[in-house]
Amino acid sequence: MAARKAAKASNVSATELTQYYRDMLLIRRFEEKAGQLYGMGLIGGFCHLYIGQEAVVVGLEAAADEGDKRITSYRDHGHMLACGMDPNGVMAELTGRIGGYSKGKGGSMHMFSAEKHFYGGHGIVGAQVPIGAGLAFADKYKANGRVTFTYFGDGAANQGQVYETFNMAALWDLPVVFVIENNQYAMGTAMKRSTSTPDIYTRGEAFGIPGEAVDGMDVMAVKAAGEKAVAHCRAGKGPYILEVKTYRYRGHSMSDPAKYRTREEVQKMREERDPIDHVRDLLLTGKHASEDDLKAIDKEIKAIVNASADFARESPEPPLDELYTDIYAEAN
Repeated sequence: MAARKAAKASNVSATELTQYYRDMLLIRRFEEKAGQLYGMGLIGGFCHLYIGQEAVVVGLEAAADEGDKRITSYRDHGHMLACGMDPNGVMAELTGRIGGYSKGKGGSMHMFSAEKHFYGGHGIVGAQVPIGAGLAFADKYKANGRVTFTYFGDGAANQGQVYETFNMAALWDLPVVFVIENNQYAMGTAMKRSTSTPDIYTRGEAFGIPGEAVDGMDVMAVKAAGEKAVAHCRAGKGPYILEVKTYRYRGHSMSDPAKYRTREEVQKMREERDPIDHVRDLLLTGKHASEDDLKAIDKEIKAIVNASADFARESPEPPLDELYTDIYAEAN
């Protein structure tokens, strides 16, 4: 097993591998803390955790260039952290505080960062897909060589607007990578009960959009597929579909007891397919890091996450006059 993993990582430097480990661990620890704060009543509304899916966004961010855009659905905290958004601002937004990215008014599903080219966070299933194509249309119009990563889930893949978007993206050769984060369950419905095709990416064939399925529990596999997709888009060949097969350990949201699957199923994935443990094993077997090195990273990450929780608690709630701001944009 170790030999197979070492071979997969042969084209990745120790520095890169360590950074993937650090980035995925930050998402994992942040989401664990968010779950705790939700249980304490400090986070209201919905809260969808990304635990188990960390390799997807970390691998694709490793394939992105400065200026590339990303847009996703409500399970979005991992995407924010992976593209470099400040954990303090993300956690403060989750808790509805003025120090958050949307001044505490957007919450878990609605925060943005123009600086990091992160365009949400969207609560309506599948609604971000046409918006992602619109972002890509703007880049094509400007001829700036940028690519948009448009994330959606296996459940959203059955929404009609997805296929309207596929049609227009193919027709106009838009530089958009459609990323299907297939975590096997659309809320509580298993993919095999809701989806007529074993591989969702093949639905792009009707529109002439190439694509492939990717092991979403292997950050190196995701990065390699992402680089291929990005090269396709930057070459002016139009959109590309990546179906990244992953798995969420928690329920659909914090209010979901996830009784539609067994504990044994989840435990088996944790023990045999965990994306962070995979990179941890590579670092140790390749002698790129020691147990003490990894413990130090974990300690550092926990300090960052704890500091974000403290920042959120100390940040005040938005004043009442914020109810009237950010509603309309003034045009000249």
